[in-house]
Amino acid sequence: MSVASLRRAARESVSGLPREFWWLWTSTLINRLGAFVATFMTLYLTHERGYSASYAGLVVSLHGLGGVVSSLGAGVLTDRLGRRPTMMIAQTATAFSVALLGFMTDPAAIVAVAFLVGMASNASRPAVQAMMADIVKPADRMRAFSLNYWAINLGFAVSSAGAGFVAQHSYLAGFLGEAALTLTCAILVFLKLPESRPEPTSAVREKGREPEVGLGTVFRDGRFMGVVGLSFLISLIFQQGYVGLPVAMGADGFSSADFGLAIAVNGVLIVAVQIPVTRAIEHRDPRRLLIVSALLAGYGFGLTAFAGSVAVYAATICVWTLAEIVNSPTQTGLVVRLSPVHGRGRYQGVYTMSWSVAALVAPLMSGYVVDHFGADWLWAACAVLGTVAAAGYWLLMRDLDGGEDVVAGVSAPERADLRTDAVA
Repeated sequence: MSVASLRRAARESVSGLPREFWWLWTSTLINRLGAFVATFMTLYLTHERGYSASYAGLVVSLHGLGGVVSSLGAGVLTDRLGRRPTMMIAQTATAFSVALLGFMTDPAAIVAVAFLVGMASNASRPAVQAMMADIVKPADRMRAFSLNYWAINLGFAVSSAGAGFVAQHSYLAGFLGEAALTLTCAILVFLKLPESRPEPTSAVREKGREPEVGLGTVFRDGRFMGVVGLSFLISLIFQQGYVGLPVAMGADGFSSADFGLAIAVNGVLIVAVQIPVTRAIEHRDPRRLLIVSALLAGYGFGLTAFAGSVAVYAATICVWTLAEIVNSPTQTGLVVRLSPVHGRGRYQGVYTMSWSVAALVAPLMSGYVVDHFGADWLWAACAVLGTVAAAGYWLLMRDLDGGEDVVAGVSAPERADLRTDAVA
């Protein structure tokens, strides 16, 4: 491919998106550049503070539990209070709680503050996703979600290397650095991002109130909750790259440096091919994409049972990373399509909860299976979960093509709103 072709492809990948999206994208990138606590929490507690691995596991689990708790509350706030104020509150709370965690020495205090950090750091996600759906045209949403996911991984790739260097000199500096960058995100949101919560339609204005969408409405939405359940399975598989894989490689005699070298392939590959892959799949059948990504995730991890060198481990990581690249923007776009416009925050909150619960369950799952049956059974379980998820996507979305739920990337509630305003 010529340089001119590459430039044209890059221009087409980023063109047509509103300015507000790019400020939101920048905020995401800055936030991920400061990802220190989630990456180095275990090392900080065991190496720097001298606590046991069991205590470190408890703290990490409670950090994840905080994310589970906040997902629902943040979703409600996103719809009631607005996207912008929810993000500002969450990011400001994250900044101060992360800074506070760096000064905690008492075990009980560390547990409590880590739980607060988990709550605060996860609370902005429903608002970010809802705002992105608000400001980006339906036809461009998959591309927008992909670019945002690319920013997440680019920021994480850079921060992992930089934070590792910082941690060698001062863990406290890492905590304060994350706090400063997260506070910068809050300031950026305050200065550059207007509120995007959709205005009531003409029909709603005549009735005097919006249709009621509570959490009960979300949990009674069978198709959407099916997507949430499948998202949990997929997330449970992907989490093994960070909880099961290092344990298995360590048991095979590989060092932490070997694991770091292998897992770096994940971030490098996402940064390198996320955008071109999204261009290739942007207008393809989402059902097929989700089925294929589920199978690639499950069997990509399943192949890990046959790995005996760093190169083979890296090759298996390439397989499930491709699944991650395809699944993330496709599934996020599906969630938006199934969400009513005036309930996006709650729907995104419940969807976010599926990933938070998986992050909480995955360490327990991998530890139990590896301890009692061996790592090969863990990878076999991943293959089974991937197969189950693929079958679930097929059953859940078998009438998606040409169905009434999705037409040209516009959800049924959006089409109803458009028709109502056109008549008015």
